[in-house]
Amino acid sequence: MAVARADTLQSVELADGVEIQLRVAGPAVRSMAYLIDLLIRIGIDIVVAFGVFQLPPEMIGAEMMGGLAMLFAFFMEWFYNVIFEAGAKGATPGQRAMKLRVMCVTGGPVSLAQAVMRNFLRVVDFMPFFYLTGIVCLLFTKRFQRLGDLVANTVVTYAEVPPSLAPQVEIRAERHAPSQVLTREEQAALLQFLERAPLWADERRIELATLVQPLTEAAGVEGLRRLCGMALWLQDPEDKSGRPPPLKGAALMRA
Repeated sequence: MAVARADTLQSVELADGVEIQLRVAGPAVRSMAYLIDLLIRIGIDIVVAFGVFQLPPEMIGAEMMGGLAMLFAFFMEWFYNVIFEAGAKGATPGQRAMKLRVMCVTGGPVSLAQAVMRNFLRVVDFMPFFYLTGIVCLLFTKRFQRLGDLVANTVVTYAEVPPSLAPQVEIRAERHAPSQVLTREEQAALLQFLERAPLWADERRIELATLVQPLTEAAGVEGLRRLCGMALWLQDPEDKSGRPPPLKGAALMRA
């Protein structure tokens, strides 16, 4: 598998400190997806209009037939993207063909309200002609967001999960008992920290470890090592191997 280009990866840190990476899609591939969806919509409109005009004129009248065909075309223009993007796949047929999907900036699925908002504002992105406003927004935003995406807080990404760029290393923390007696809640919090630490950014882990400096009696990376060592001791007070166990996760210090 080809490695994703670094300039398409955008890091997003969530409220709880977990850092995720989104491989955002640029204007070229999104234009191809839009063109595919446009051809699909036109094809469906032609088929439906042809079917409507095959009905006997005495049933509903020629003017009513034309009105139904135009009403269906109006529905397709405004709700085609909404229905698919708010669905389980989070993508229209054209976007799925180009291996794209629409999601929240936080990495979650798009809600119906967000899908409606980003697509109803498409008319503004189209102004003054040929999506000029939308293209300008795409080119001048870090995550290639058009105006509808900015308002709805959404982003178009590649459906495939990008490989992690952070090197996987072993951080050896010496197993040792806490220097103070910890309550049951404090022990549970320390074990949860050890479990979630590999998911957090380096800065977030060091920041949280600094908060308990009175316990570790150290700051920065050393404080984090000592905190992990205490959590490892709580997991298993008896070290049967005689060696400090590794804590696997993202690198503590980046080169």
